[in-house]
Amino acid sequence: MSSKSKKIFLAFTIIVPFLLYCFYYYGMMIKNAPYRFVDFRSISIQYGETGKMVNQFNSATGEYQYLNKRDSLVKINIKLTSDDLLYLHHKAADLGFWDFPANERGDTTTADKPVRYIIEFKYKTKTKKVVFDSNFGGDPKLIDANRQLIKEIDQSLETAERRLKK
Repeated sequence: MSSKSKKIFLAFTIIVPFLLYCFYYYGMMIKNAPYRFVDFRSISIQYGETGKMVNQFNSATGEYQYLNKRDSLVKINIKLTSDDLLYLHHKAADLGFWDFPANERGDTTTADKPVRYIIEFKYKTKTKKVVFDSNFGGDPKLIDANRQLIKEIDQSLETAERRLKK
């Protein structure tokens, strides 16, 4: 058997089955992923002082209300595009939102009332809801990931509001 035929034999007996197995295995993992954008229904966020969750958005209804800089309650109806929703879905996946603990509450007995965020992604069969307080004392990486996701959601809402005003 020549050197060239040995390499071909090696490729067909080891490398090709390995590649086929990888495609099959990872294909099944992606197909059965718990949070797929195909199954995405809506995103909602509520935030404010504990007990006064005035600021809120729900992408299913488009209802968005928030306190502006003059403490006036603004109620508008905005729709996020599917590109906006896809971006937020991917951002949540990149930040590991699906692995966040559901309860990330801090100490609410302090003089400074923490801002509480309730972020919820709804899918066809599953829902992921995270309650995050601004004074949460957990892992700094987790706190940064939460703040980054909140920032991305706020930016998407601001962009959608600007589109509405044009």
